[in-house]
Amino acid sequence: MRKALALPTVALAAAAFPLLSISTASAHDGAQSYQADLGAVNMSGVDGTGMVTLDGNKATVMVKASGLLAGSPHAQHFHIAALGQCPGNDLSDDADKDGFVSVTEAAKYYGAIGTSLTTTGDTSPDSGLAVDRFPTAEGGTLTYERTFDVTPDVHAAFEAGTAVLVVHGVDKDGSGAYDGNVKSDLDPSLPMEATAPAACGPLKAAQMGTAPSGGAETGAGATSGIEQQAAFGISAVALTGAAAAGAIAYRRRQAEQA
Repeated sequence: MRKALALPTVALAAAAFPLLSISTASAHDGAQSYQADLGAVNMSGVDGTGMVTLDGNKATVMVKASGLLAGSPHAQHFHIAALGQCPGNDLSDDADKDGFVSVTEAAKYYGAIGTSLTTTGDTSPDSGLAVDRFPTAEGGTLTYERTFDVTPDVHAAFEAGTAVLVVHGVDKDGSGAYDGNVKSDLDPSLPMEATAPAACGPLKAAQMGTAPSGGAETGAGATSGIEQQAAFGISAVALTGAAAAGAIAYRRRQAEQA
């Protein structure tokens, strides 16, 4: 059963970003704010908050999530063009019974990657597995701030209510690293733990003038712990190609399921 995710309040948003202030004066005419209450997937124990302000196609994005694998990078994306929903936390969507709700199994709810929430550089789906450019969860907490342009289809998904924020990476066996015998459905050279969704939340229109202001004009978020790339068994250079291949395979599977 899908997990019901309630629209967070302004108070919850303020709690998630205690060092940032709300500034309605900085919002341009026509800007719209969105919020996501991140709930756990794959029994990860992760929760958090995501906030996005769209001003035209320019997105200011802030994410804070806790309970993640400490010292490890976590891929995160806007997924689009499906139901605008999230899988449940009880593994009821684990169709192949491998112990994980994979990206492919969750796609019927939240769709394909629309934007990769990297700390620097490209934000397209091609960077979907660019581990060297995703934030690291310091002490198990991920904090991310960045402003960048989104594509028209992503903007349209926000307006249609089908944009979903997903954070990936689950230490299911408690080993302190991404490992295990189950391989990723996106790239079989990676363990499933590295790409399985850990937290998910639909992005709903918020009754706020803008997302919290405070230095989100450039990529932020810790990027230490990149030594975990060794656990992925693949280099940063190869990851870019793998992301493209994974995205193609992912979309092919979606088409076959349609």
